[in-house]
Amino acid sequence: MVKFSKELEAQLIPEWKDAFVNYWQLKKSVKKIKLARKKAGIETLIEHKNDYGFSLFDPIRYLIKKLTNIKSNNNNNEETAVSDSSSNDIIQQVQNTNVAEDEEDHYQTDLVQLFSVEDEVKEFFEILDEELNKVNQFYRVKESEFLERGETLNKQLEILLDLKQIINDRRRKNNQQSVRSDSRRSFNRSESSLSLQGSEYSESVSDADETLSNTSPNNDMVAALERNGVNFIGSPRSKTKQGKPKMGMRIDIPATNPARTITAVTSMLWEDLVNNPKKDGPGDFVTRKKIQCAEKMIRAAFVELYRGFGLLKTYSSLNVVAFTKILKKFDKVAKQQASGSYLKVVKRSHFISSDKVVKLGDEVESIFTKHFANNDRKKAMKYLRPQLQKDSHMITFLVGLFTGSFVTLFIVYSILAHLSGIFSATSEAGYVETVYPIFSMFALLSLHLFLYGCNLFMWKSTRINYNFIFEFSSSTALKYRDVFLICTSFMSAVVGAMVIHLILKSNEVFPQQVDAIPGVLLLVFTGLLICPFNIFYRSTRYCFLRVIRNIVFSPFYKVLMVDFFMADQLTSQIPLLRHMESIACYFIAGSFMTNHYQTCRSSRSYKELAYFISFAPYFWRAMQCARRWFDEGEVDHLANMGKYVSAMLAAGARLTFSMQPTTFWWSMVIVTSSCATVYQLYWDFVKDWGVLNRKSKNPWLRDELILRKKGIYYVSIALNFALRLVWVETIMRFNMGRVESRLLDFFMASLEIIRRGHWNFYRLENEHLNNVGKYRAVKTVPLPFREMDSDN
Repeated sequence: MVKFSKELEAQLIPEWKDAFVNYWQLKKSVKKIKLARKKAGIETLIEHKNDYGFSLFDPIRYLIKKLTNIKSNNNNNEETAVSDSSSNDIIQQVQNTNVAEDEEDHYQTDLVQLFSVEDEVKEFFEILDEELNKVNQFYRVKESEFLERGETLNKQLEILLDLKQIINDRRRKNNQQSVRSDSRRSFNRSESSLSLQGSEYSESVSDADETLSNTSPNNDMVAALERNGVNFIGSPRSKTKQGKPKMGMRIDIPATNPARTITAVTSMLWEDLVNNPKKDGPGDFVTRKKIQCAEKMIRAAFVELYRGFGLLKTYSSLNVVAFTKILKKFDKVAKQQASGSYLKVVKRSHFISSDKVVKLGDEVESIFTKHFANNDRKKAMKYLRPQLQKDSHMITFLVGLFTGSFVTLFIVYSILAHLSGIFSATSEAGYVETVYPIFSMFALLSLHLFLYGCNLFMWKSTRINYNFIFEFSSSTALKYRDVFLICTSFMSAVVGAMVIHLILKSNEVFPQQVDAIPGVLLLVFTGLLICPFNIFYRSTRYCFLRVIRNIVFSPFYKVLMVDFFMADQLTSQIPLLRHMESIACYFIAGSFMTNHYQTCRSSRSYKELAYFISFAPYFWRAMQCARRWFDEGEVDHLANMGKYVSAMLAAGARLTFSMQPTTFWWSMVIVTSSCATVYQLYWDFVKDWGVLNRKSKNPWLRDELILRKKGIYYVSIALNFALRLVWVETIMRFNMGRVESRLLDFFMASLEIIRRGHWNFYRLENEHLNNVGKYRAVKTVPLPFREMDSDN
């Protein structure tokens, strides 16, 4: 049977861990009571040893006497309880009544029957009171936050529904006006012989129609919405300089969707579209798009609010069980029945007695079902209560199968490579310079996937809520088994292609077309990545493509956690990007047909492209820092941007030194790389990991640690420091052959990927602890309609 302490640790909300009952501290207090009672019993035995004479049976006689006394005392207590029911409670709760109704209650235990003179018992109840007050206070704060959020969402929903009604009415009127206009034009064509008075009459009818449309019954609704903070350009009080009412509306959509920045930049164009009466069609189209975007935002906010209600219910139920369990332990040790009296108070406390969260949760279900699921409750529950994916034994089986296949195929490839002498000094250079980099690219990508799977496993084991940090959907997010399946199947296919390619090349079968096999494999994987069918983790693939798009166009998109986390991964995959450059040139230039691998390397554009690829990941990351500084105004983002600028200078110096190995560039590599390394190490340890704090209770670490063994952190710091110095290899200029040089480059690139995978765990651990410190367990979804001051 699993102990409750382990169940509580497994089920509690990680971000609210400090707000839960400190069950472990209360257990220690109970143990202190137990030890104190044992000690008191031994001292009493020593005092009475002269009465019985010391012998082997003295402890047994003493225990029998104590049990007899306890039994008689219990009988006396039962008789007292029967005769006087008002004094049967061992403890009483004194509630502080000197507080207002909207403030939290304060409970304090008063020992009615002094069943013990031990200080440990008094200390236990003092701690218990503190925990009860802490739980009540936290529950009140979170409850008020969620209730306030619910009221705000109800107002937002009312505004959205009114806007939809106005848009529908406007569309209906536009259709009616177009029908009247068509009939009027046909009438004018059939009655072309009418006089000027007839045309004037037609104009007067048109003016009357325009006046009628401007005095629509929706004006009252528009005025009401403006009082609620929605600014309508087309309201009766919004006039142009000519005195005519403006058409359309302005909705404040925060930067949350993928086009958030572009929308902000083109706001002037949007106002021009809706203000021009001749462009009613396009203006109305843009308005409907904005309404749809606002609806998605409000729907997401309702989902997060409902999730918050569920977390609060879990918080309440787990704390009740914790109080019950610890009081039972106390009764067992103290030989008294204190749990009943105290649990009555616990059940009357606010975090149990309040039903506001339950009622509002039911209200959210009904609202969501009606307005966002077309009265389909089953569909609504898919959003509100998404089903988690169950761990499949088939995935575990396939991971083992592909792992065995990969190991077997790699052994076969190694034997064939040795027999054919493809890596010997006398072999042709084409294989090492062209085909081998393609397979190296696949290997580096697979290594990164494997380490990411290890990260997911460690984050789950340590209860780091990575789905919440990355804002992944719990129903579609990859688990570590899924990542291992992708990695092992990927590498099995790659090594299988390597074996087939080597066999055909050794036997000179299709000598001109055989080198196209790696390219075909690359096309297959690219096709799977962009495949539109709902197979092979489509949601994850499309999420990956969206993140890559956000990184490439980073100045124009609001930077989320997953965006800059992925950009950091790209800074460790510059060798892979260089391989992709070589592969593209190799196949586009047709070098795989002629094996002239120097065609691309000798061109000037190839060298310029090498600089661009070496700079690109650092540039994207620097632009993300600039965008975050623009959005948040924190100077730390500018300092972080400086780190990536220094990395760009160091990468450029090393690349130039590889092409021009002169003393000047050797010196530049040392200077720029040293400065960049110091900058990066400081940011790794102090900012990203939050360690090297001299005032921490854990020397040179941080106050809160997830891993129990502190030594792991010191080893990790030393390992990250050593792997940051891999660039020293670029200035050593070892005299090696072609094959050895390629293998060394692959090994150094692998070390950087290993460093990044190692860095990932501590980076997310620090982010998780920041969320824990601020009790952030639910996302705050931005809302589309913003309240405005009356002056505006």
